Amino acid sequence: MGPTTSRASVLFTLFAIGFALVVVRLFYWQIISGARLRKDAANQHFIQFTIPASRGEILDVKGEPIVVNQPAYVVFGEPRVITDVRDFAQKVGSILSLDVEKMIADLSDKDRVWVPFAHKVELPIVSQLKALNLSGLGFEKEPKRFYPEASTAAHLTGFVGLDVNGVDKGYFGLEGYYDRQLRGIDGVRRLEKDAHGAPILISEEDRISPEDGRSLVLWMDKVVQQIVERRLAEGIQRYGAKEGSIVVMDPTTGGILAMASYPGYDPRSYSSYDRALYKNPIVASSFEPGSTFKALIMAAAIDEKLVKPDTVMDEDAPVKVGPYLIRTWNNQYHGKITMTQVLEYSSNVGMVYVAKALGREKLLAAIKKYGFGKLTNVDLEDEATPDLRPEKDWYEVDEYTASFGQGIAVTPLQMVRAVAALANGGRLMEPHVVKEIREANGKVITVPPKLTAQVLKPETSRVVTEMMVAAVDNGEAKWAKPKGYRVAGKTGTAQIPIAGHYDASKTIASFVGFAPADKPRFVMLVTLRETTSSPWGSETAAPLFFTIARDLFTYWGIPPQ
Repeated sequence: MGPTTSRASVLFTLFAIGFALVVVRLFYWQIISGARLRKDAANQHFIQFTIPASRGEILDVKGEPIVVNQPAYVVFGEPRVITDVRDFAQKVGSILSLDVEKMIADLSDKDRVWVPFAHKVELPIVSQLKALNLSGLGFEKEPKRFYPEASTAAHLTGFVGLDVNGVDKGYFGLEGYYDRQLRGIDGVRRLEKDAHGAPILISEEDRISPEDGRSLVLWMDKVVQQIVERRLAEGIQRYGAKEGSIVVMDPTTGGILAMASYPGYDPRSYSSYDRALYKNPIVASSFEPGSTFKALIMAAAIDEKLVKPDTVMDEDAPVKVGPYLIRTWNNQYHGKITMTQVLEYSSNVGMVYVAKALGREKLLAAIKKYGFGKLTNVDLEDEATPDLRPEKDWYEVDEYTASFGQGIAVTPLQMVRAVAALANGGRLMEPHVVKEIREANGKVITVPPKLTAQVLKPETSRVVTEMMVAAVDNGEAKWAKPKGYRVAGKTGTAQIPIAGHYDASKTIASFVGFAPADKPRFVMLVTLRETTSSPWGSETAAPLFFTIARDLFTYWGIPPQ
């Protein structure tokens, strides 16, 4: 190969490399950076403003408003149109309570096309501003959240705040979980500008209207929610409780009919409340369920055909487990009693008998089958779940105490869902707050009930229901039960674990049940923390449960049986 051929090869190689570099650069400009460059080019020729979309509404099961939007506006000035800046700033600033000197400084910058003064300004103030009839004063719709029922269902709905970019964002509850659905798609207002950045006023305005967010229709009934909140407030005061919560669910569908916790907050002024109050305790906090757990473990043993309602055991003394003694709650013993009476007397000793019959493997399998230790997948933000202790770390005493609801932690929603399986034929339903999603164009998306698992045989469900009816009719809280109604339920009183031990003076009182027992319309869990009038669920949570049940029977027109 001669010198001429070598030079040709070198030139060809250089051309090939150069061509490759050009191709790579074009690929970078057109593909990798194409969107950014197109945006930069547009910014050189256009001035662009965002038109906020209207956030979707939140409605109860009957279409009654829970969270809606009220008319509001962003108020802005256009420096290039304003003739007397000081007069403009003084008049507008006095109405909006703004720093006039700062307004003057902002408006004196003729390179700025518009200067926003205030966001979410309500109609009465806007009317005052419009009456000034000032050139260069502009308004653009910017919807503002409005709560017709004030703080009703605050933990359920959550609130709308601002993200790091100053844009509306939903936080907690439904607002947080369904934020992408609710917020819609913002629109754009675009004007062509000249080489100096000034808008070309005779150019045609390019406007893309916003797409409003989707609305949510809940399973929640506003009247039921108001009943629950009112009665919870009364119960907190009457029993001197530090905290409390109530959740009401339709056992057939898993739909949440009401959900309330104390203390709460007002979403209209959420920033003035302690941030710790924002999370919904019913889905984000846990407690030891105490004796309410007994019905679930009893049902598991009956489902395995290890005991029957008339199976007899001897409740004659405490049960010794290593260095521990397991006693009855009142240290009274009844001798020979049936499994039905174990629930009636709420016997811890009787539940040790049931736990022994189940054995560790089946006991732990039942706990997991009910959904404990896992998220329920409810459509609310910030759901959490306490973890179950690893199987290798369970000791004999742990099995026995878990059978009566101590040494195991659950969320209120996990508990009410599990008990719903006793009411509905053994089906574990996925709890849901939203029943329908309505698009701005009128299209309706139904959220169907979801069966998670069949955890009990239907016959077991019927048998345990009767045992729970007997526990109400013959138990410590029978005095509070509405006359003429068959209610299935179970009281619970659990000591609160503090710093590795149980504080005997601090308890969580609870009652869980469903009614009418033969065709349940609702399942409800009431929990009260650190009551001062009495530590026992039978004297606090149970009467509160029955008071609400009586209200619901009246509201739904359910006659005595």
